[in-house]
Amino acid sequence: MDIATSCNGYVIPAQATGAGIPRRKLTDAVSTGELVKVIRGLDALPDVREDSFYVAQHRFFCGVFSDDTALFLHGMTDRAPFAPTTTFPRSYNSTAARTAGIICRTCADNALGLGLCSIKIEHGNMVRAYDVERALCNLVRSQSTPDVQLVTPTMRAYVRSEGCDPMKLVAYA
Repeated sequence: MDIATSCNGYVIPAQATGAGIPRRKLTDAVSTGELVKVIRGLDALPDVREDSFYVAQHRFFCGVFSDDTALFLHGMTDRAPFAPTTTFPRSYNSTAARTAGIICRTCADNALGLGLCSIKIEHGNMVRAYDVERALCNLVRSQSTPDVQLVTPTMRAYVRSEGCDPMKLVAYA
């Protein structure tokens, strides 16, 4: 319970075993109602508000939030994505992610780490996403027509932001 409390209400088996707690204790806690099984390998305190981005990241751990989802998580847009966009390595079978309602992108395995960062999101959990520059480049170069109502205000917000790095943006482009 202390581990879950210190981790924003969530606990994974690796955390429990790292603290010397047998995995069986997690199963017992779920069966007694002290914890709730969110998905396989992720349990939570019963009163925790579900963090859909954190759960999706945990379920599809090979993926990285990208495009409009990454921009939303960075606070560059207030327009929440209808479905999270996640980039996976080309070798990853994304059928389960598509079935779960995730918009899947792929990239070469060696480019997956380009612009990768960790973001503390609304509920205090950490997720992996691309930095603003990579997300902007991905959004503009996507195979569909870029959404002008998203790209234009986001580019303006980026230029006004303290973290604006045009050289990084050009290098990614």
